Amino acid sequence: MDDRIKPFEEKMKKSLANLDDEYTTIRAGRANPHILDHLTVDYYGAPTSLQQVANISVPEARMIQIQPWEASMVKEIEKAIMTSDIGINPTNDGKMIRLVFPELTEERRKELAKDVKKRGENAKVAIRNIRRDANDAIKKIGKQDDISEDSVKDMEDDIQKVTDTYIKKIDKAIEEKTKEIMTV
Repeated sequence: MDDRIKPFEEKMKKSLANLDDEYTTIRAGRANPHILDHLTVDYYGAPTSLQQVANISVPEARMIQIQPWEASMVKEIEKAIMTSDIGINPTNDGKMIRLVFPELTEERRKELAKDVKKRGENAKVAIRNIRRDANDAIKKIGKQDDISEDSVKDMEDDIQKVTDTYIKKIDKAIEEKTKEIMTV
């Protein structure tokens, strides 16, 4: 494969990684501490990630327990969770916070499955945009460097193969996440 295609493959890899990150934030009835990854709290005036101010554990299948290093952080963490889009009300006993995940209804599962599919489609669009950019770049290189039409065609075929590979990976990710959500 031509080295000039590598940067476009890297971009596709990043798009797939981004989709995986998005999927870890979708809760599927089980407690997943990754839904808290993007949460920041005000720690002495500086926005700080939750993992840096508290111990996060999963003592039961549908519960996340957050034990702040400092008791004074309980209220800040609780406030951050309430204002986030997690959709779970925290309970605290003054020392730690618990997030109890309710069992998902069939309707909510279907909504989440739609969201998974939509995010997957957005990732596919990103991959196709990268392919388009790659093809434009290949045509430009072909004109500038006086490369034969066959070589240009070969590079376009290579970028199409890479695109197909990443589209299949996205389809697989959509299928796996949907299956995880729909499993009761």
